[in-house]
Amino acid sequence: MTTSRRQFITTSALAAASALVPAPLTALAAPARRGPAEFRGGWVASVYNLDWPSRPGLSPAAAKAELIRLIDRMQALHMNAMIFQVRPNGDALYRSSIEPSSHWLTGSMGARLSWDPLEVAVEECHRRGMELHAWFNPFRALSGLKKAPSRKHLSRRRPDWVRTMGKHIWFDPAEPGVQNHALKVITDVVRRYDIDGVHLDDYFYPYPKKKAGRRIEEFPDMHAFQKSGMTNRDAWRRANINHFVKNLYHQVHETRQSVKVGISPFGIWRPGVPAGTNAMLDAYNDLAADSHFWLRQGWVDYMSPQLYWADGGEQSFSALLQWWQSINPKGRHIWPGIDITGERGHATSMVSRQVRITRTTRQAPAPGQVLWRTGQLLDSRKHIAQMLRRDLYNTPATIPPCPWLA
Repeated sequence: MTTSRRQFITTSALAAASALVPAPLTALAAPARRGPAEFRGGWVASVYNLDWPSRPGLSPAAAKAELIRLIDRMQALHMNAMIFQVRPNGDALYRSSIEPSSHWLTGSMGARLSWDPLEVAVEECHRRGMELHAWFNPFRALSGLKKAPSRKHLSRRRPDWVRTMGKHIWFDPAEPGVQNHALKVITDVVRRYDIDGVHLDDYFYPYPKKKAGRRIEEFPDMHAFQKSGMTNRDAWRRANINHFVKNLYHQVHETRQSVKVGISPFGIWRPGVPAGTNAMLDAYNDLAADSHFWLRQGWVDYMSPQLYWADGGEQSFSALLQWWQSINPKGRHIWPGIDITGERGHATSMVSRQVRITRTTRQAPAPGQVLWRTGQLLDSRKHIAQMLRRDLYNTPATIPPCPWLA
């Protein structure tokens, strides 16, 4: 039970798009948001064309229509925040002078953009009273690309900064230039677009291949580790990621104070924490993700741990949520990720129960959830959208404030 977003992506990526036919829910006229304070977010994944666009190389008119249809559906369900993946692989789903356009959008990395999806998404979300959070992957370099990357791609310009592990290519977090480049990309977006948040997911160091609980393939960074002077390789990697997260938080707020910083780590910090929790993955060591430390330091404005498990058992949704809320001395928002894909056997009744748990079991300022993935809300074969509108999101909600950013 340790499946992460990575495994969803690599197993079923391109299949569902043609079946996404909207059920008869009508978008509302731009509302004045009223009602309880609750963050109702949804991830819109562009990698592998999971949510948007439905395939590479759509005409601008078709791609824009798909994007607006998705935003309309979120608005009709009284959701109030879109988490929009704009940099999946060292590329851009917006106009950028720093990185090439994404092949998931254009069909050919580096092709000229005749429109700006991020600009449209910001404008359309704000028109509907919703927030737009730009979602970046700072260290994933290339995946799923069948052609050579654009000459503008960082892997071509600085091949000494990339590492290959399995079928994927990564930017090495130990390289100062890699971190500086990612921060430059992110702060450029914060400066040029009226976004409401910057968002990272669970990809820091790559998910390892394991056998009998042991890693059978290591990220190829031994040379840099030996130069570091440190003696523990996992601790050194954590220090690299901690350095990036700290700088990200401060640089985003130095660029524009009001922009939230959110991270969505793997939902279990370490096996055995809290007591009785079991996991094959140790995110603390395997991914170098010390999310406990980031929360304690206040380097996020919200944390959305991916709690993609049922309640009870060795990966209990409610037990894990209570643990995340208990390690939050700065009082940051805890808005867990909830799986609505059905790929883990989650029926609508389970999703309903988990949303209700977030409303009754909390020590953070205000409840909230982030749904994985919003493309599911367009699929008429499923009943998630109807259940949300009827039972859980039947009235609007205001977006909870972050008073520490005032």
